[in-house]
Amino acid sequence: MGQPLDWRPVPLPSAENCEGRCVRLEALDPERHGAALYAAACSGDPHLWDYMAYGPFADAQAFGEWLQRQAASSDPLFFALVDKHSGCTCGMAAYLRITPEHGVIEIGHIWFGASLQRSTAATEAIYLLARRAFELGYRRLEWKCDALNRRSRRAAERFGFCFEGVFRQHLVVKGRNRDTAWFAMLDCDWPQRQAAFEAWLQAVAESADGRQPQTLAELRGTLTAQD
Repeated sequence: MGQPLDWRPVPLPSAENCEGRCVRLEALDPERHGAALYAAACSGDPHLWDYMAYGPFADAQAFGEWLQRQAASSDPLFFALVDKHSGCTCGMAAYLRITPEHGVIEIGHIWFGASLQRSTAATEAIYLLARRAFELGYRRLEWKCDALNRRSRRAAERFGFCFEGVFRQHLVVKGRNRDTAWFAMLDCDWPQRQAAFEAWLQAVAESADGRQPQTLAELRGTLTAQD
């Protein structure tokens, strides 16, 4: 039998803005974000849409119509990612498969335009999404991707998600088989993950060249050794 819990369903996440030092998560608004997001979607990464269930888009109109549908959704609940230094909307992310009765939520539909990739703002965006989920009381935060998507798998591990296995022949996406790699972070993991995120972001902010000498994984290891 599983561990007994004194459990109550947790709230649904809201679409309110979430501010970081480098990035702001804004409720998706096609009128306000559409043009910049289309520019980011065409920003020169030839593999941006390889493993997504949608895209690339034929033109701005097709992208705009897709964006309108996403903005009307509450699950997935979409956010536009705004780089606070440039003011540019450079990507998107969402909460999805939101199950408040079990305290489970996923982050996905993540795509970063070229200017956001491998940036401090990208890391901070994931931190903000994770922090809000755990502050609401969710006990399991999931990350899923095509098992062949090495970039997404590396990102999940870098951010501190634990690999849980592969669901074989899980989906058919764009006429192709998709085996899905599952990752998760639990509420008991979050204090150490949060401390590592915040130490990394603080060190980047304080460095002269905007670089962090330690990786997130190294910081997590240091914090684990100190416990």
